[in-house]
Amino acid sequence: MKLLIALYHRFELWQMPEWFSERLRREFPQLEVVHLPNYDRVTEEIAAAEIAISWSLRGEQINAARKLRWIHSTAAAVHQLMTPELRASDIIVTNARDVHGPVVAEHAIALAFALAKRLPQAVKYQQQKRWAQHDLWYAQPRPRELSGATMTIIGLGGIGGPLAKLARSLGMRVVGVREHPERGSEGADAVCGFDELDRALDEANFVVLAVPVTPRTHHLMNATRLAQLKPDAYLINVGRGVLIDEGALVQSLHAKRFAGAALDVTTEEPLPPDSPLWQMENVLITPHIAGLTERMWERHYAHYTENLRRYLAGDPLLWVVDKQRGY
Repeated sequence: MKLLIALYHRFELWQMPEWFSERLRREFPQLEVVHLPNYDRVTEEIAAAEIAISWSLRGEQINAARKLRWIHSTAAAVHQLMTPELRASDIIVTNARDVHGPVVAEHAIALAFALAKRLPQAVKYQQQKRWAQHDLWYAQPRPRELSGATMTIIGLGGIGGPLAKLARSLGMRVVGVREHPERGSEGADAVCGFDELDRALDEANFVVLAVPVTPRTHHLMNATRLAQLKPDAYLINVGRGVLIDEGALVQSLHAKRFAGAALDVTTEEPLPPDSPLWQMENVLITPHIAGLTERMWERHYAHYTENLRRYLAGDPLLWVVDKQRGY
């Protein structure tokens, strides 16, 4: 049985380390593990593979994969995989939402603290060697507590669920928005569907985007919805950049229609040097680092091998993606 690993990214941490495939070979000697250093031979190698680990395969590669039964993505988002050819196939897709979710939730809380306590502005004053106590207090919006604030989390999956629990532990009121509210609140105080999104935005002091990319969520935060945010509300995106209409975001932030934004993801990555977002005082940018941790690949290995043992035993897999919904 052949397992093909086809992962490559310009950022080294997102490339699977060699020890991962070597350990698979030791612990699962019945597998032929092929770990490619780049994408050059994917079409050739995937033809005989039954299992693949990849976050991006083209339609013609899916068509060439006559024996392929299972694809695992080491990303939480799988929209890059969702070609018409894959959707139409009987190939099972799983993702790594439980690997990244709790870590990204921590980052979202860190961003909320940074915005609430005006830390980016404090750093700016520190660089100027300026004791800016008066400036930080009288600028709008003022530093605030998280306790007692309302956080609206759009998406209550692998990120949103852990985030809801963290936020509530800080005394925040949490409103969750999800496509299927009947699936539960995941620890939120209230949960609603997308048909009630506008009301959930009206209530929010913090809005966190943690929803998958689908036709429904592409540019979910458009000019109209950005205009709904309270003047003292903050927008945090730890999902994907295309969840926000970036042009509308720049206009809203420039006009100071709401307090500010923290972006771990942007529409184009890396964010181009000429993007106005870099220079805006009411924007905090982190360079898609929410999921980074030294334990990441150990967590991947533990989760993946749990599913691999299930696959080899013929048991149902965990973290299965609904290919028609895209998450």
